[in-house]
Amino acid sequence: MAGSLEQELELFVSGIGFELVSIERGGGRRRPLLRMRVDRPDSRPGHSNVTVDDCAEVSRAVRRFLEERGSGEDEWVLEVSSPGVERPLTRARDYARFAGEKVRLRGFGPLAGDSKQIVGRLAGVEGETGREVVVLEVGGEQTRVALSDIAKATLVYEFAG
Repeated sequence: MAGSLEQELELFVSGIGFELVSIERGGGRRRPLLRMRVDRPDSRPGHSNVTVDDCAEVSRAVRRFLEERGSGEDEWVLEVSSPGVERPLTRARDYARFAGEKVRLRGFGPLAGDSKQIVGRLAGVEGETGREVVVLEVGGEQTRVALSDIAKATLVYEFAG
């Protein structure tokens, strides 16, 4: 997450017991939009345990935070939701946390061959900050993809039964 507002919101949301999964700015000049996805720090894939009441609590708290910050963000339309069953992976630590889970990666360009999309079992993340590499098990083989080459990544929900 880039930008001071995003960093401040990440710390604030963490301080009230939630994890900021993603934040998106949108809308127009007259009606700017701030869309946030929050989760519980101890959630498991497909079981985020974030309720509608939790989203309302976070929304009220963030609204107060933005008003106190006093830089015009209190005029934004604020949307707070759970990450859903196909939770986005937005930080290197997400790839470590959800190792063993099935994931879908979409690249800015081709990833490990000629496809812009790869689905596989997440083995983890390697490398130093700024040079992380995501390791996947795809078809019984390990595939490595630079984190910087990934445009979007999500967990893939696997139905039981």
